[in-house]
Order: sequence, then C-alpha cells, then structure tokens
Amino acid sequence: MTTKKYDVPKNRYFRVHHIRPRFKNDVESVLLFVASEIAGMKELDKEEFDTKLNKAIRRFPGNQIATEKTISNWRTEISSLFGFVLYNPETNKERPSPIAIKLSEKQDLVEFFKFFCFTFQYPGGHLKTQEIKKLIENNIRFKPVKFILSLLDTARKNTSFIHGITKAEATHCIFNDLSVITGRSKASDVLALIEENRKGNLQYDWTGDVIRYAGDILDYMYHANLLKKHGQQYVINEAENESILLYLSDNSYYTGFELYYGKRFEVQDLRSAQINWFNYLATQSVTLKLETDIIAYLGLDSNKYKQLEKLSSALALPEFQQAMSEAEKLGTKSIGDTGESLVHGHECMRLKFGKRADLIPKVVCIPNYLKLGYDIRSFELDANMRCIEVKTTISNTAIDFNKFHLTENEWNVAQSLEGKYYVYRLIITRNKITMFIIRNPVEQYKNGNLKMAVANGVEVSFNEKSGHYEELLQWEN
Repeated sequence: MTTKKYDVPKNRYFRVHHIRPRFKNDVESVLLFVASEIAGMKELDKEEFDTKLNKAIRRFPGNQIATEKTISNWRTEISSLFGFVLYNPETNKERPSPIAIKLSEKQDLVEFFKFFCFTFQYPGGHLKTQEIKKLIENNIRFKPVKFILSLLDTARKNTSFIHGITKAEATHCIFNDLSVITGRSKASDVLALIEENRKGNLQYDWTGDVIRYAGDILDYMYHANLLKKHGQQYVINEAENESILLYLSDNSYYTGFELYYGKRFEVQDLRSAQINWFNYLATQSVTLKLETDIIAYLGLDSNKYKQLEKLSSALALPEFQQAMSEAEKLGTKSIGDTGESLVHGHECMRLKFGKRADLIPKVVCIPNYLKLGYDIRSFELDANMRCIEVKTTISNTAIDFNKFHLTENEWNVAQSLEGKYYVYRLIITRNKITMFIIRNPVEQYKNGNLKMAVANGVEVSFNEKSGHYEELLQWEN
C-alpha cells in the first residue's frame, strides 16, 4: 500500500528561517542565568561588552571547555533572538536591555516567553539581513503565534475535527506556505486543509531539519503556557484564555521594514531598521502587561488566599496607618502576581500546625512602597519575628537555578536583622513547587555557604549547605 504524502504546492513553497539557539534543550535555565549576568553589566564599548558577556556565558555549567566560537555564537543568539542587549551605532556602545533586566528581576519565565511570542514576527531584527531581504521580496508579513492561536481557537469554537496541531502540520500547512505567511490564506482555510489531510490520512515529512522552525515556535508557546502538549499535538491551554484573547485581538507590528516593500534595495539598506527593531522590543517590554498570576497558573482557589491576605492586612493597618494613607497614590504589589501569596499561606499553616493560630492574623504581606527590605512579616513559634524575602522563578519545566538578587536595601536589612531575616526561594512549575529556605544569608555568606557578587545590590549564588528544602503548605481554614 502506497502512503499518500502532503507537500506544499511548488508555486506556494517558501521556507522561513530564524536563529536557533544551540542551548534550546536547556533554554529556560540558560536565559535566566544570562539575563542575571547581563542585568549586572554597565554600558560599555561594544567590544568590551561582548568580551565581558562571553566570560559570563563561559561560567554557565558545561561551558568551561567550550570553544570561543561556541561562546560567541551563544552571545549572538541571545542578543539577536531574545533582545537581551541594546546597541547604539552612533556611540558603538552596548548595554543591558529592559528585557534582560526584567527577567532577571522578576524571574518569571512564563511572562518572558509570553512577551517573546507576542512580539515575534517575520520579518524581524532577529534575522540576518539577507533573510530579511528575501522575506520582503516575497511580500511576507507574518506573526506565527497569533495565527496558530487563531487556528486553534477557530477549531474549538466550531467543535472542529481537530483540537491540536503537530509540528509537521504547522510546518507544511502554515510556515512553509506562501499563501499563509503573506496573509492570503486565513486560519479557517488552513484549518480546513489540515482536516482534509487528516481525513485522507495524508502523511508529512517529519525530518528534524524540516520541522525545526515551526517546532521552535510551538515549543516557545508551550513555555509561555499558551499551549499544552498531548502526545505529538499542541492544544490551547484553557487556563490562559484571558491572555489568548489579548493575542487574538493584537494588531501591533514592527513597521521598520515597510518602506522597502515593492522597491529595489540592497542588504545594507536594512541595517538601520534592524537595529531599531531592538529599540521597538525594549519599548514593548515596558508597556505590555503579561505578568503571570501564580494562583491561577497553579489552578488553586484564589478566593481563600485573597480572604487570608485581606484579613491579615486589615489587622495590620494600625501599624502602617501613615504609610497606608499613600497607598492609592503609590500603588501596592498584586498578591496574585508573585509567590508571596503562596508563602503567606504557608506561614499561616506553619503557625497553625505549631499551635500558634493566635499569630496568624499578624502575618502580613508588606506593601512595596514601605521599603522595609522584605516581603512578609511572620513569626517563630515563640512569637519572635520572622522577616521573609520571597524570590520566585516561574517556569513551565523543571530547572535547577541557584541564584537570586537582593537589592542594596534588602542586603542591608538582612545584615541588621541577622537570624530574623529569611529568603524563601521558590521554583514554580506547572506540576511542582520547590521551596528552599535560607536563614540569615549574611551569616551564610560569612561561613562560605553563599557566594555573593556586587551588581546593583548583590547577586547571590547558593547551594544545599546554605539552607534547607521545605514542603510548601497550602492555606486551609
């Protein structure tokens, strides 16, 4: 029996490309590490900045014996694809981009990949100029994430035959088809094609080199929590419907290359627009609001956490009355945006199990504007104060990331509070929460259990001798 195969019609075939990082299988750990390193760097001449960044990249585990070419390739891929470095051609200087700084500070990989997916387009400055030229000459304007979400959203609304899409289907029916990437074919057209191919049992070329580019985007969408994996199929993550609606309604597009469409030009003419692409990303990273709601991300009952936080905050108001009068003007940190709500619940349960329920109403999340140097005021079972700084990393896959950043104020407060100061390091994935607790980080540093580097505060590296793992307790009345 002859197997029928689907190929893009020759008159419609065009294969899009983008940079593929050599560290893709460990992309989340690498990006966190490099973002933290870059965020601590200052503006420097390009050559000096690149040299310093290369040295930082070499410190990543496994890179100590890598060739200089490999290290430089990492730097280029991180700078070009993910926009971690901004270059000023007038001064020939480079500096950390707001994207790297934000990831370093917030440790929210899901938010980072949501931003990456939201802004990724063909053509974009992440491409080599000769590739950009080919895209423009073929009249290609394409935002793949919006298109894929539109296709899957159309399928679920129409109770369609398909509920997900494979890497091979995305490659041959979307990414390599000029009618799609030039906007002539709509999501509903592609949906009908995929359904027809499935009913006809048509097969696709699954060769790794063939499906890699479409596969990359689907994987980045998975890291962004927009998609889930069911076998070989990627399906919409219903828990992210609010975010998905934002993508579907998005009409933003980088227009720096627009003036070259339909005209004759040379590759070097594109250089200015390519550099401006990274300034566009920097602006978008500040204005886009794609923070991860951890409580919703984990599928927990948000009401019980909100009730608990409301109770403790209300009882603590007399202590902060004067500062609270400025709350409306200065704003407070949303408890759903960080791991603080989880630690808050954990602390209340710890006191409950320790038969100190009388202390629970006094456990409180500290508003940012008070600048006390820690996030949560809690208590030991003997009623002595426990001051907790929460450092959270959010990732769709399990990572081993042993760094966190303390501001100068946080480090100074840690010095003054000594044994009363704790750092709760949370690694949150879709299926697991890991919590590592470090008491008195300054003392741990003096004892050689922590490493510290000064960088707009201090960059702390820890190991298992620095503290202990503890199961995160979920609040229950």
